[in-house]
Amino acid sequence: MTRVTRFEAGPAPAPMRGCLLVAGREVPLEFVPHSRARRYVLRLRPDGSARVTIPRRGSLQGARRFAEQHRAWLERQLARLEARPVADPRWRAGQAIFYRGKPVVLQAEAGPAGLTVRWADQCLQLPEVVEDLRPAVERHLRALAACELPPRVWALAAAAGLPVRRVQVRDQRSRWGSCSRRGTVSLNWRLVQMPAAVRDYVIWHELMHLREMNHSRRFWRCVVEVCPDFEAARHWLRQHGRALR
Repeated sequence: MTRVTRFEAGPAPAPMRGCLLVAGREVPLEFVPHSRARRYVLRLRPDGSARVTIPRRGSLQGARRFAEQHRAWLERQLARLEARPVADPRWRAGQAIFYRGKPVVLQAEAGPAGLTVRWADQCLQLPEVVEDLRPAVERHLRALAACELPPRVWALAAAAGLPVRRVQVRDQRSRWGSCSRRGTVSLNWRLVQMPAAVRDYVIWHELMHLREMNHSRRFWRCVVEVCPDFEAARHWLRQHGRALR
């Protein structure tokens, strides 16, 4: 008898792992049950591994079949991933970064007290001269986000009459924000690098999950009500989001 592993409601089971041979290479797979998922979903990660979401009444066997059926799609995505130029993670003087939606140049000047770094209306004093400005500039931007983002969430939530209990600013690698059923909104600190309208769209998107904890048509109708130009914001994220990572 063939044993079929199904996932019903209850505590989320631990992710399971496997691999799939695609164009002569093994692609690591992570199978993640999700009680609110309605269908199987396959995503390729930047590191070349893939995640398969298993819906509530799905099975591990079904998830494996789903991945196998999309082997050609994975091959195309892997080819695109490998064709991308490898970005230098360092930020150096003279390099442009996004700040409040605009590319601004990092300027650095060495002096007796160390290194002065400027961009837009910001100024940062470092005790020593360094080539890679990213660690210090990111710390500054994260502190800025921690000061600016929570009040904006509270203001928009109050305007919509939504019960937010807590706001967190985090270093999320794969999403711009999230919202829990208990009313905790978590936001990526990189929102301070976005235009104000895009930042607000991300916040509204998460707040609307307090009305609809899904991405159904009803959810998107809620988004349109509070953020009519959300498509323009999504376009900006698709166009520039990768540069913020």
